[in-house]
Amino acid sequence: MRILLVGCSGFVGRALVPQLLEGGHSLTLVSRAPQPLPAVQHPQLQRLQADPSNPASWQQPPLQQALAKAEAVVNLAGEPIAEKRWTPQHLQLLHRSRIDTTRALVAAMAALPEEQRPGVLINGSAIGYYGTSTSQEFSESSPAGTDVLGRLCVAWEQEAQAAAAFCRVVILRIGIVLGGDGGALGKMLPVFRMGFGGPIGDGQQWMSWIARPDLCQLISTALADGAYSGVYNAVAPQPCSMASFAAALGRCLGRPSLLPVPGPLLQLLLGDGAKVVLEGQKVLPKRLEQQGFSFRYGELSAALASATS
Repeated sequence: MRILLVGCSGFVGRALVPQLLEGGHSLTLVSRAPQPLPAVQHPQLQRLQADPSNPASWQQPPLQQALAKAEAVVNLAGEPIAEKRWTPQHLQLLHRSRIDTTRALVAAMAALPEEQRPGVLINGSAIGYYGTSTSQEFSESSPAGTDVLGRLCVAWEQEAQAAAAFCRVVILRIGIVLGGDGGALGKMLPVFRMGFGGPIGDGQQWMSWIARPDLCQLISTALADGAYSGVYNAVAPQPCSMASFAAALGRCLGRPSLLPVPGPLLQLLLGDGAKVVLEGQKVLPKRLEQQGFSFRYGELSAALASATS
């Protein structure tokens, strides 16, 4: 397939782009960076520098032509949620990078002649959609949370769903993505390897996670299989508590995992962004299981072993 990729130049893209290229697809990578994923070189990979949150970018001939040629679009755009304080400026950036980008992308798709529109849009969302809870289980039919992230995800998904008027739309509510070179695990590994690791906060909060190879495989499968449509929880079938996660990571690395990271320290560093780590949610991939999706790393020990090897 000819695929246009937006927001796929970071942690997930480092694995997704090579996998799609190996699958024989032709890719156009849209990024604000002049040379995203510099380590990936391939004759079927084209790079376009543009700000996808700006509607004017989609009027530029190179991007317009790439979108018109694309048979599918993958949009994972979004500034990291839990890495900075949620100042008004940062909240605006979180909003713009997700909602404005998706709105501009869908409007550009809709503006194309009917025969040139991509047939499928795979769009990111997050399990933050559900809000946080220590006791509830969430499936795709659960209601949205009313907190900052819940409202953000609802608005984000609404922009993507607008494309359902003219193409197949798959929305992935992505959990904590496990890979050794980035994301939450990438930040934890150096501390654990030095023997200073442990659970964050009280350790009772839920972690709903997915191994990066499984997320990439899910995206590949949803691109090719027309039976995938609507919202899916992109999480492994075995969520765990933060305490269990820390213990499993310690065992995997052969290091102690008993020193907790105090919640107040994290709040001091991240402000409201600490909520993402201190308050989790137990999310289950009900629709993926109904669809028959096979997780290669459905167990935490296997996912951690793969990510740290």
